[in-house]
Parts: sequence; C-alpha cells; structure tokens
Amino acid sequence: MKIVIADDHEATRQGIKGILEAEQDFEIVGEASNGIEAVEKSSQLRPDILVTDLKMPGLNGIEVTERIKESLTDTRVIILSMY
Repeated sequence: MKIVIADDHEATRQGIKGILEAEQDFEIVGEASNGIEAVEKSSQLRPDILVTDLKMPGLNGIEVTERIKESLTDTRVIILSMY
C-alpha cells in the first residue's frame, strides 16, 4: 500500500514513518508538513492511504479529507490527533 504522511511536526512524521516502514506491505511515497502540501502531494502521488494530523497550518485534517475525497475517491484517510 502506498502511503502519504502529513503532519506539521517533523519528529511525528518520522515516528509514524518508522512504524509503518516496519510493515512489509507499506511503502511511504511522500510526506507533507501542512494541509495544502498534503492535498498537493496526495493529488500527485495518488496514495492508497493518507495519514494526516488533525491540526495543521494551511488546511486542517478535516479540510484535507474533504478535498481528497472530492478527487481521490479510492484514497482512504486516517486522521490522527493528540486531543
């Protein structure tokens, strides 16, 4: 499965990436540091899964999900939050 990770904190992105890369069937194809970049990267890379933070600059996780679902109907979105 191709995955894009979006989070405004580098350490969090790297942590998620490390966990997911340990799984044989997962391939991290891109990373984004804000909501706008998450939509752009996902549109370019067409991942199977987008893992995104809830609170990010530009667009929040809900807004990112709405935009992704408009154009990438096969991409599944997982929203993470510390709240």
